[in-house]
Amino acid sequence: MKLLLFFTNDWWYKTASKSLDNVPADEKEEAVSDAVVIFFHCEAEDEAKFSSVVQKFVKNAKWLAGKFKTKNIVLHSFNHLSSTKSSPEFARRVLDDVRQRLERTGYAVMVTPFGYFNEFRMHVAGDSLAKVFKEF
Repeated sequence: MKLLLFFTNDWWYKTASKSLDNVPADEKEEAVSDAVVIFFHCEAEDEAKFSSVVQKFVKNAKWLAGKFKTKNIVLHSFNHLSSTKSSPEFARRVLDDVRQRLERTGYAVMVTPFGYFNEFRMHVAGDSLAKVFKEF
C-alpha cells in the first residue's frame, strides 16, 4: 500500500472520464476546505493482508488529520504510485471499508468517484507535515 497524503487549504475535483469500463456513470464536481487529501494505491501483495492494510490506512489518515485539527478527509484512488496493482475489486473494498471506519469515528469523508480520471486542484499548506508519503 502506498499513501500520498496532503493537508490542503482547498481541494476541488471534477470527473473527467472513466478509467474502468464497468463503473456506473458518475459526473461530479465537489470541493472542501481544510482537508487531508489521500491519494492511495493498492498493490498486488496487499490482497493477502486486507485487515492490516485497512487498519494502517485509517491510522495514518487520523494521524495527519489530528496534526491539523481537521475532521475532513478526501479519499482518491490513484494507481500511479507503484508498478504493481491490486485488482480493482480489492481496491474498491479497501476504499469502502476505510470510508466507513472514518465516518463511524466522526470524520466527514469525500470520496472521488472510483474508476474515473479527474481534474483536480489543491492548495497544499506549507508546513512540512502537509506532504507525507507512507508505504506499508
